[in-house]
Amino acid sequence: MNGARRRFTVAQRMLHWVMAVCILAMLFIGVGMVSTVMPKYLTLVSIHKPLGIAILVLALIRLVVRLGYGAPSLPVDLPAPMRLAAQLSHYAFYVLMIGMPLIGWGMLSAAAYPVVLFGSVHLPAILPQSDSLHALLWNAHFYLAFVFFALILLHVAAALFHALVRRDGVFEAMASVSGHNEVAPAE
Repeated sequence: MNGARRRFTVAQRMLHWVMAVCILAMLFIGVGMVSTVMPKYLTLVSIHKPLGIAILVLALIRLVVRLGYGAPSLPVDLPAPMRLAAQLSHYAFYVLMIGMPLIGWGMLSAAAYPVVLFGSVHLPAILPQSDSLHALLWNAHFYLAFVFFALILLHVAAALFHALVRRDGVFEAMASVSGHNEVAPAE
């Protein structure tokens, strides 16, 4: 690591943790929505829609920041399959963080439901009204939520593996609350 950063930037860490809270909340709100017909369903829906759009915006910001600042290098002794899994899982996260809200927005557009952010602020439809398209997107949104949840579980397991077993600094690169970015000494 020739002068390379050991941690993500403060902005990257903040975006990561804010989005982690938002995404977990979104998944649990989604579970609540599909498992109830009680009056709280409408409350959950009114939270789910703007939170989804917030996640979309944050994910796009996070992608720009990631492309601009990159990421700390993985440990050189990390086995190739683990390195590949880390890279592929991060691509999958970005696809889901951006794709899920877009699918939800498209699904609501296809059903002619408004996407209300707050008060009278509505987003425009992004797809034409179509019952078959709505059904297709609803199923995609539903099943991809399970994929997302599974990916989160794998991510947490990998983080714990790096923190407790390997102790290789990967966990600390994102978990640290320090305001400065440690730089490895030049070799």
